[in-house]
Amino acid sequence: MDRLRFCLNDRWVELRDVSPTTTLLRYLRDHAHLTGTKEGCAEGDCGACTVAVLETIDGKAQYRAINSCLLLLPMIQGKRVYTVEALKDASGYHLVQHALADELGSQCGYCTPGVVMAMFEACYGEGFKEPWELDAAMCGNLCRCTGYRPIREATAKVAGLRPVDRFTRTLHEAKPEPMALAYDATSQRFCTPATLNELWDVLDANPNARFVNGGTDLSLEITKRYAEPQMLVSLEGVPDLKQFDFNSPAVRIGAAVDLSTLEFASKPVPMLERMLRYFGARQVKNRATVGGNLCNASPIGDLPPVFLALDATFVLLSRAGERRVKASDFFVAYRKTALAPKEILARVEFAPPGKDVRATSYKVSKRRELDISCVSAAFAVELDGENVRSARLAYGGMAATPARAKQAEAALVGKPWTQANVDAAAKLLDADFKPLSDHRGSAPYRMLVAKNLLRGFFEETRTAPQPRLPHPHTATVQAGAPARSP
Repeated sequence: MDRLRFCLNDRWVELRDVSPTTTLLRYLRDHAHLTGTKEGCAEGDCGACTVAVLETIDGKAQYRAINSCLLLLPMIQGKRVYTVEALKDASGYHLVQHALADELGSQCGYCTPGVVMAMFEACYGEGFKEPWELDAAMCGNLCRCTGYRPIREATAKVAGLRPVDRFTRTLHEAKPEPMALAYDATSQRFCTPATLNELWDVLDANPNARFVNGGTDLSLEITKRYAEPQMLVSLEGVPDLKQFDFNSPAVRIGAAVDLSTLEFASKPVPMLERMLRYFGARQVKNRATVGGNLCNASPIGDLPPVFLALDATFVLLSRAGERRVKASDFFVAYRKTALAPKEILARVEFAPPGKDVRATSYKVSKRRELDISCVSAAFAVELDGENVRSARLAYGGMAATPARAKQAEAALVGKPWTQANVDAAAKLLDADFKPLSDHRGSAPYRMLVAKNLLRGFFEETRTAPQPRLPHPHTATVQAGAPARSP
């Protein structure tokens, strides 16, 4: 398809000459003149630009709150997008808008449209019943000049109501449009293949193309560094990459599975579910994908330590066939992976931790939500009676790549699982890592945190070998024994 086609506030739009790296936010404000959607940070932090997109997830239609500043126009090919202007109709304002006004949840009004659209997802969605779920629904909207209480109370009034109205009818009646796209404009190109064979053909013709999926990281290059990539290939149109299975002996997660879906599905693996809780705001997790986080290969990515601790296998795919690489061999240098040219990450596979394994994950950051890790960690220690049979201690933020603490692991194996032996292993982290200092934390601070996370892991798993986050909770790090010095 050589044109972009999407439905905006129930009216179909076709575009042929708009740059494929134009964000939905800029299109709404500069071209469609729908200025209710605001620009705040232009990096997915503030939520002022939130809109709702109708998505089909695992065969089920649902509205999802999305940061329009991170969404490139070709990513909404064939989809329905709703802005705050769409909510009011001939009968008056939407019940979400009424609830926010009734609870006095708006003051200057700049953030209000984004708050309303985040509430809109909660209104028509499922899984917004518990207090912490309401917090998770709204944590991506940082501007709260009225204070959090009235916004939260308004959200509680409307969450899960799913009123019988035109939006509910659209959920039941709208049929998903094809996402397949080959779009050229302003000397740039954006392709969304619909099958793996189509993908291989595109890569044969464009071997230097950049992959994009959720776009939550790549879009920042465009909005902050004014990059103009000439050729982008999206993987989100390939159904094979969106499959996942937590019911088989080997868990399989497709690289294009978004993190909101994964968080809901990952309950059988608490250490994965736990890391996803504070990966980012819901608007971000509605777009971010497993493959994007892994292939970005950031040393402070949140998912790599989890898959390193799970001893996961990454299945790589090309026209030539499948190649299997251990997670510990995938990250080869700073922001570099073992992927070969014209090869993609297709899925992640691992065996869930058994009953003899103590396992969990941690993320340490300055803010609870919507922040980048200073140090992250995931641990899996298998016991044979009182002795350690195997240990995988994985860290992010401690080196140029996510990595396991091999010397600390070796110090634990074959020895009793005791506080003294954990303390001895923690001291060996000095030999495993030489962290850098930056604006998120100094090297001494990172090392102290890394050691105390291992000690805290021992304490936390005494009574619950694979602990879940309690509710209410404040972070992936739980209060326990006092911090120790190195």
